[in-house]
Amino acid sequence: MSLSFANSIAVQGRARALVPLCVGAGAYLFFLFLGDTLLQDSDSFWQIKIGQWILDHRAIPMIDFYSFTRTGAPWISTSWLSQVAFAFSHAQWGWAGPVILTAAAVAFTVAIFVHLLEAHLEAPRAVLFAMLALLLSIHHVLARPHILALPVMVAWVGLLMAAASRKSAPSWTWLPLMALWANLHGGFVLGLALIGPISLEAVEHAEKGRRLALFMRWVLFGIGALIASCCTPYGWRTLQGATNILSLGELLTLILEWMPANFATFTPFEGALLALIAFGYYRGLVLSAPRIFLILFLTWSALSHVRSIEAFAFLVPLVLAKPLGEMFPQPAPEAAGAESWPGRTLTALGALMIMAASWTSTSLYMGHHRFTFTMTQTPVAAVDLLEQRKVQRVFNAYQFGGYLISRDIPVFVDGRAELYGEKFIMDFFKATEGKKPELLPRLLEEYKIDATLLGADAPGPQILDQLKGWKRIYADDIAVIHVRDTADSTIAAPAK
Repeated sequence: MSLSFANSIAVQGRARALVPLCVGAGAYLFFLFLGDTLLQDSDSFWQIKIGQWILDHRAIPMIDFYSFTRTGAPWISTSWLSQVAFAFSHAQWGWAGPVILTAAAVAFTVAIFVHLLEAHLEAPRAVLFAMLALLLSIHHVLARPHILALPVMVAWVGLLMAAASRKSAPSWTWLPLMALWANLHGGFVLGLALIGPISLEAVEHAEKGRRLALFMRWVLFGIGALIASCCTPYGWRTLQGATNILSLGELLTLILEWMPANFATFTPFEGALLALIAFGYYRGLVLSAPRIFLILFLTWSALSHVRSIEAFAFLVPLVLAKPLGEMFPQPAPEAAGAESWPGRTLTALGALMIMAASWTSTSLYMGHHRFTFTMTQTPVAAVDLLEQRKVQRVFNAYQFGGYLISRDIPVFVDGRAELYGEKFIMDFFKATEGKKPELLPRLLEEYKIDATLLGADAPGPQILDQLKGWKRIYADDIAVIHVRDTADSTIAAPAK
């Protein structure tokens, strides 16, 4: 082999090694410059508030102390570590902190994703899958704990699939990933659930004489992963807390991220499903039974709840990577031998330059841009008025709960649906959305409500306008306030 050809292979190898980092840096800058779109879910407010409470008290919450309807009720936070990270970043840099943290998590996710795919696919195909995954997930990229857990999810499933492809058992050194995931977000139960079908992929293709031993090693690993998932401040209760949300029944159809996929209009997810089916028919893609099960399970999850679409987007390509790699084999250049230390140094230098350029871009952008939370979730003027009137018990809209918590105002309800339960929130929605308006006066009396703070575009304020004993004192494009109609009530001028 000529020296020039060997050098060419070495250069290509170094460039290939930097591809995941380059793609990750591109994703980071993209979401940094669109940072305000990451701040449009009111749950971010209470996530940060709880994280700050943990930092201040050096303890974790065991009961609710943010609502007046569930005060003292048992409640645990399965995302405590993410909440601490968001709270710390917010304390240091304001809303720029959570934006940077979220964009960085997406960057790590994409970099890990491309790196895992490159083991089977050429770099351009791996990058294309990454772009498609981001397109499918973009609706759920928000400054919330599930994004901080996303790179752990991709790494965990990618490593398990790699072990299955090698017909071997996972390494015990991977278990800390599960412990980290369990402290970041309750979605770790997906990682536990996938161990079974992935292990069948490894066992099915192993030699007959070693299948039982291999299966037992996977079983032991699964038990280890289950134990690792309990390595949190809450112990085994983490599992219970992570699965409580699934018991909310009908309520899940009303919470936006838990709604089933809607194909009334064409969506990227619908396009991805159709493309996957068409490709399978056109190319005659042949998969093992465990891989088929994994794809069907991830598809069913995404169809059932839109929040699972990002799992579909990032995990299905990992399941398909090996079969696609066999269908489109990569060129196999002659080995160039071990790379010398100058080559490794050059690769490391390139990685440092990419990271330095990303941070420099961050500093320059933060110098002239101030990140702000979306106004539709922040009824600032309305809450200012409530504070002036020293209102104690506010019947608030679901989407305003997080902001009220950030202002240290006890809430009627907020995004912690598992705390309140299905019946409580269903009654609330039915009363304020006009489905059962007769429930509204009962709730107002039962909980001794002093004032209501509802969305300006909801039916609730119109119902209250007709309700005897209540009167509207404030309205703007975001929120409407009603108070009990007493002689000492004073009407505030609506904000312009």
